[in-house]
Order: sequence, then structure tokens, then C-alpha cells
Amino acid sequence: MTTLVTTSEERGITTLTLNSPATRNALSAALVGELADALAACGKDPGVRAVVLDHAGTTFSAGADLKAPPSPYDFVALLRRIVELPKPVVGRVTGHARAGGLGLLGACDVVVAGEGADFALTEVRIGVAPSVISLTLLPRLEPRAAARYYLTGERFGVPEAIAMGLVTAGDDALPGILDALRAASPQGLRESKRLVTARVLETFERDAEDLVQRSATLFASAEAREGMTAFLERRDPAWRL
Repeated sequence: MTTLVTTSEERGITTLTLNSPATRNALSAALVGELADALAACGKDPGVRAVVLDHAGTTFSAGADLKAPPSPYDFVALLRRIVELPKPVVGRVTGHARAGGLGLLGACDVVVAGEGADFALTEVRIGVAPSVISLTLLPRLEPRAAARYYLTGERFGVPEAIAMGLVTAGDDALPGILDALRAASPQGLRESKRLVTARVLETFERDAEDLVQRSATLFASAEAREGMTAFLERRDPAWRL
């Protein structure tokens, strides 16, 4: 059986690696379930000071697996687990991140990105919207940048991602960040994280159900069916001007 999320440990830092490069780490029901279980184990382990969320292959995540998608409620639960985990979670991107993959990054406390990383919120191009991932993205992103990339689906790079609040720093900052986390007390990290995630958790409490329902309605629409079919068939959708 293929392990979709692998685990490694070094001096109190547990790295969870999305390990389905053949599917560009698409967020399938199986991958979401394995990642949720791995995070739960990290949360309970007193030897884990912090978690790094990394990826195998050239893509951090291509977003939802259109052939085997998770339940929207399961994906919301995964995002919330990252936000509520009593340990810092550091996202690491050295390749492409798309759609739901950006939602994972938004849930992380710190995100580092390599020079070759790029990002896009591509939902608008298949007839849906970044509904559920707005729970983690909108509280963190600069509003004008969020509007541009939500509406256009344009690809953007690391400088833009840093300026808009999606990415914290370049990948070269990772060793220093991890050493600083090793120097911090577990209680200090837990309580400091509660402070910086309070606004994000308020969004979950207020908006999660509405966004799940909105997402389900959009994905069931005729326009979304055309968009997803066009994507899988590698052709332009009918609305392309």
C-alpha cells in the first residue's frame, strides 16, 4: 500500500511529506485522511516541537483531486486541524502550488518558498470559486492581491506571495526558523500560536458551513461540470472568449 504522507524526524522537528508526485499531490480523500491522522499524532507527541509540511516531486499540491475528491467537511476539518494544532506548522514549497494547495499553506503558521515556486488560485477557470480555502486565506492575504488572484486565476511568484502575506520568507530562512522553534518552550509556542490564529478560527466558526454549502452548489453546477471536463480533456471550456 502506497503511503501518501511520509514522516521523518530531526531534533524535535517532524516533517510530513505529501508523497503522491504522480498525481501532483492532488488532495484526494485518501491523502487528506492520511495527513489528518499524521497531524493528530504530532499533536499528541510531546517530543514534537514543530511540524514541517513538505512535498515530494515538483508540485506542493495541485488542489482538489477531481477524480477522488475529499468531502468538503473532511477538508475543512483538515485545515482546522493545522490551525488548531498546539505546535507550529511550517509549510515548505519548492515547486507549484495551486487552488486547494494554497488553502493548506494558508493554514500553516509560517511558509517558506524556494526561488522556483509559483502559485495560482485556478478555481475561477473551471467554473467554481476558492470557497472553502477562503477560511485560511482571506484572514491572511492583502485584500487587493486576494481580489486580483481570486478573479483572474493568474500565476504568481514568490515575491508576490510574500508581499500579499501567503509566504513568510524564502527557503533559505528555513534552518534559522527551525532552530528558533527548537529554542522556544512548548508552552510558549502553544500559547503564542493561540494568539496569532484567533482571527482565523473566528472565520471557521462564522463561515465554515456557509462556504461548504456554497462549494457543493458550485461543484454540482453545469458550468463547473463543463469546466472540469474541459480541464480533464485538456481543452478550452465553452465560455472561453
